[in-house]
Amino acid sequence: MTNNTHIIITNGLWQNNQALVALLGLCPLLAVSNTVINSLGLGIATTLTLILSNGLVSSLRGYILAEIRLPLFVLMIAGIVTIIELLMNAWFYELYKTLGIFIPLIVTNCAIIGRAEVFASKNRIMPSLLDGLAMGLGFSFALLLLGAIREVVGAGTLFSQADLLFGEAAKSWQIDVLHDYSGMLLALLPPGAFIALGLLIAAKNVFAIKE
Repeated sequence: MTNNTHIIITNGLWQNNQALVALLGLCPLLAVSNTVINSLGLGIATTLTLILSNGLVSSLRGYILAEIRLPLFVLMIAGIVTIIELLMNAWFYELYKTLGIFIPLIVTNCAIIGRAEVFASKNRIMPSLLDGLAMGLGFSFALLLLGAIREVVGAGTLFSQADLLFGEAAKSWQIDVLHDYSGMLLALLPPGAFIALGLLIAAKNVFAIKE
């Protein structure tokens, strides 16, 4: 692994994590992260968008006029998100309905257009694809952590409704972490999402200080 590759990966996963450091994409992060499966579904969609948009912007960077680059970036991202939305509608319809408006709203995620502007428009295709993958995985990791915390505290389970993403065979994947638990509604509501995210950011900062 080259030094540049290592920097790209560590930036995406840790140093410049889009959710825990840059604090971008918080609207979908907080809105749909009430279960692990919802978080995983949105994380996969966002990661695919980052990879494909970075690759497309990088491959066309020599043909894009600086004066119209941002509208073109948004147009490219919107096209990619539309394709992903149609595929989810066709193959993962119940999960698509659960995530609702937050799939098309990926277009407005500042993390995606930010990577297109800051990185993909200035670098070759392979580093841009790697940057999209690393940033997407970092965002997905934060989503999954938040989803796991909220699901366990809110309902006492993990991987509930896994069949929405993995099919009928996954119905038995649910883990009852807290038995005979009546749940905590606050954790499943937006205020609980803000509290859990604040704790994750605080924990990340503590680890960063110790490094």
